[in-house]
Amino acid sequence: MLFRNRFVLLLALAALLAFVSLSLQFFHLIPVLATKNGVTSKSRKRIMPDPATEPPVMDPVYEALLYCNIPGVAERSMEGHAPHHFKLVSAHVFIRHGDRYPLYAIPKTKRPEIDCTLVANRKPYHSKLEAFVNHMSKGPGAAFESPLHSLPLYSSHQLCEMGELTQTGVVQHLQNGQLLRDIYLKKHKLLPSDWAAEQLHLETTGKSRTLQSGLALLYGFLPDFDWKKVYFRHQPSALFCSGNCYCPLRNQYLEKEQRRQYLLRLNNRQLERTYEEMARIVDIPTKQLRAANPIDSLLCLFCHNVSFPCTKNGCITMDHFKVIKTHQIEDERERQEKKLYLGYALLGAHPILNQTVSRMQHTAEGKKEALFTLYSAHDVTLAPILSALGLTGARFPRFAARLVFELWQDREKPREHSIRILYDGVDITFYTSFCQDHHRRSPKPMCPLENLVRFIKKDMFVALGGGSTNYYEACHREGF
Repeated sequence: MLFRNRFVLLLALAALLAFVSLSLQFFHLIPVLATKNGVTSKSRKRIMPDPATEPPVMDPVYEALLYCNIPGVAERSMEGHAPHHFKLVSAHVFIRHGDRYPLYAIPKTKRPEIDCTLVANRKPYHSKLEAFVNHMSKGPGAAFESPLHSLPLYSSHQLCEMGELTQTGVVQHLQNGQLLRDIYLKKHKLLPSDWAAEQLHLETTGKSRTLQSGLALLYGFLPDFDWKKVYFRHQPSALFCSGNCYCPLRNQYLEKEQRRQYLLRLNNRQLERTYEEMARIVDIPTKQLRAANPIDSLLCLFCHNVSFPCTKNGCITMDHFKVIKTHQIEDERERQEKKLYLGYALLGAHPILNQTVSRMQHTAEGKKEALFTLYSAHDVTLAPILSALGLTGARFPRFAARLVFELWQDREKPREHSIRILYDGVDITFYTSFCQDHHRRSPKPMCPLENLVRFIKKDMFVALGGGSTNYYEACHREGF
């Protein structure tokens, strides 16, 4: 009898413990690690989740909508936020060009009929769109650096050409410019009322979509768009590496990274079946379809709410799109987790980050040039910079993405300067590898400029390993 009573008591106690454990897990009072196939997995939360709209699991359609960046959606913006005793002294803005027509066409399908003329009474619309077109149609008062002078200043084709900026892309950057104007000029008076040309530093690649995106942002940003003060320098490389583009080790990392991409695609049987189905629909070999990069064309159709192609053999569907987009997301995630891409990113991003920190140091010394710097670039420009900064959780750059480096001066200690880094309006400073431990080590409310300088001048090479102490040594290191 005594044994039976003890057994019942133990059973009741075990049940109570199980109930308490489940209750704690249900109310999130103790952490529960997600598992996949019996193996504990890493959190898939991004750096910038939005609890109100973020789906509980990775959703390819949701991710595609974010990538489209359709104008009109209310946006959070933390640019220009700092303790009251800090003064904004410079801002360095990296943008990806806005929405564009595809770079690739799906063979044997009709080209998407998207109008690339800029029309004031067509959505999406911006209050400055018509004035922007009128201003651009008069032509620049001063020539840009060659070969930029030969590029059109705005889109004017009724049927878009490959890679051409659309009206959506122009509106995206008019909005970016107006947002930054309200914060940096109206609130913080970053540029004086009599601002001079040397207080702007403008660079773009030799593509019409990047030049036009930069012009749209500037038109929304500047209080007086004076052609005599707007001069774009040409950047031949998408990495903005200027005279430091030759880097053999970076190219080796890139080759290894491309091999990783190939193997990931090879092991995805669902993706291969999807390509086979789509190739049958458009009546071409699977290999040819894959080479045509169909996701680029499908994303354009998706962003512009245009139906996917149909032939006599059937239609490309949303299910096909979801499979390819899901693989793209998985590839992006694995790329960020692998050291191969990090090595490429550190070497690829170093020249432009080094230029940026040098300009910040000059401003901190009291020089008044390049108070506002704009780099009008590509996804392949921003992605390596994000990775090099340690922001492995940041989303792949959407259309019209913006990455901003702000330099602040402490009014109470004028010789001390701090930085903030923002991605699409979200403060990500303390997610960077060089500032994530700052709060534990210092009472200062912002990240010191010295942290970024030390990272660029030293820690980037330490992260690469091999004992290199400068960019040239790191690029030419043997034995990778």
